[in-house]
Amino acid sequence: MTDADLLRSALANAARGWRVFPLRPNDKRPAVRDWEARATTGEARIRKAWSKGRFNIGLACGPSALVVIDLDTPAHGAERPSQWDRPGINDGADVLAALADETGQPAPFETLTVQTASGGEHLYFRAPDGLRIRNSAGRLGWLIDVRACGGYVVAAGSIVRGRRYRSNGHDVLAPLPDWIADRLREPAPEPSRSPRRRDFAPLLDVVGRRSRYAAAALHGELETVLAAHPGCRNDTLNRAAFALGQLVAADVLPRGLAVAALAEASAVIGLPSAEADATVRSGLAAGSRRPRRISTTGELR
Repeated sequence: MTDADLLRSALANAARGWRVFPLRPNDKRPAVRDWEARATTGEARIRKAWSKGRFNIGLACGPSALVVIDLDTPAHGAERPSQWDRPGINDGADVLAALADETGQPAPFETLTVQTASGGEHLYFRAPDGLRIRNSAGRLGWLIDVRACGGYVVAAGSIVRGRRYRSNGHDVLAPLPDWIADRLREPAPEPSRSPRRRDFAPLLDVVGRRSRYAAAALHGELETVLAAHPGCRNDTLNRAAFALGQLVAADVLPRGLAVAALAEASAVIGLPSAEADATVRSGLAAGSRRPRRISTTGELR
């Protein structure tokens, strides 16, 4: 694989509406900080990123509306759980097929699949509407991981330890089967106070005196955070902080007001304060490195 090949693969994934970001060459680890917020489908940004090195390709699953079932192979010498110590069960694919059979459903292998460097498989599915699926390890079964909201996968075309991730070329991306979605469904959250718009009215009024656009943007990001589902709340907060950090860097939104608003919103949805504070700082810092531009008419771009 040449630099041009990796660039073409990154653009091909982005053309499907999947948000990509660079991974370290010959590695699975992100080459950038705040990878989920910076993942993109923008051709110009992708070309610029991959012009700087032979980066592998990461796919941010949550923003790409993907749920990827990671079927692994057992590590040498690994102990087999008693539940799966039976004939015909050798790897994650066998476990998934057995689970489907026990549920009375066909094995869900008719979808886009990527063979990994370790010999496993990634099954790609469309995320179900209105249901947030989060990362999990072993929740479905032995040697099965799930990459979804808050997670990423190494995309086809990448090379790790000299081995290429290869797609089966399946054109149709199947929806996540209902029986899998049901097993991954998060418990319903405890009833809580519905956040009211007037909670943020004084703060929005202060921001609006400087920029109506900034006030509208702040309101929109707060509403997004308040509507976040369990399992994706921290990731949603990170994206909101990134967007507001861009406005802070453009000098249309005071940083202190952004911090205060995000802290209040994260408290309402039940995020621990230490976790939320770290996420807000990280997201604002990342967004501040990519400020929104102000046109000659005073509008933000």
